Amino acid sequence: KLTVPGLVDLFLDSAAMPKGERSRADIRKWVLRFAKDFHDAPAAIFEARGSRGEMNRWRAQWKHSPKQHDMAGTHAVRVLNWAVEEGELSEHHCHKLRKLYSVDRAEIVWTRADYEALHAIAPDWVRRLLTVACETGLRPGDLIKLTTAHIQRTPEGRRLRVRTSKRGRMAHIPVTPGLAAVLDATPKDRLLILTNASGAALTEHRASEGLRQWRDKAGLSSDLRL
Repeated sequence: KLTVPGLVDLFLDSAAMPKGERSRADIRKWVLRFAKDFHDAPAAIFEARGSRGEMNRWRAQWKHSPKQHDMAGTHAVRVLNWAVEEGELSEHHCHKLRKLYSVDRAEIVWTRADYEALHAIAPDWVRRLLTVACETGLRPGDLIKLTTAHIQRTPEGRRLRVRTSKRGRMAHIPVTPGLAAVLDATPKDRLLILTNASGAALTEHRASEGLRQWRDKAGLSSDLRL
């Protein structure tokens, strides 16, 4: 019979795993913990209603850290959802697990004063990064992939046409004056719009870390992120 570790192995080898290195690492860490703690259990136990309680007892070991508690359940359920879709399980009863962690970042925004404080001291590549982030609202993983090929002419000016990595949807973003200044200052022989100080490609980590370092040097709130 298929065990939980066997099910996790199948999931890790499947096309359901995301392409992003950081996402893959996070998922792998949590589902391997799931496999280890249910090491001798048949995967079919999750077809029983009582398995919801088993899942809650398992993730309760991280109740001291609401974020980790919720992460454990999220990734374990990801495996179970995949198992049902692939026919490895007929159903499972761990949908919509109650979450402990809640955060509302809607009110945490870069003000004009924050923006100008960082611009006053940061190097050009960090200023460009912050400008494009503020003008487009794109996530770091999408920002670092922006190229001149994403720029399209429109009757009113220009726009960026980007397929976002999180949902795979096409986004059409008007080129504002601030964004236009960055685009127009990009060297003509460069494909990537955002690069590091040497003109090389950025990683998500380097982009986020670079902005964090200069945010701290500017004395701004640690809540402000890319």
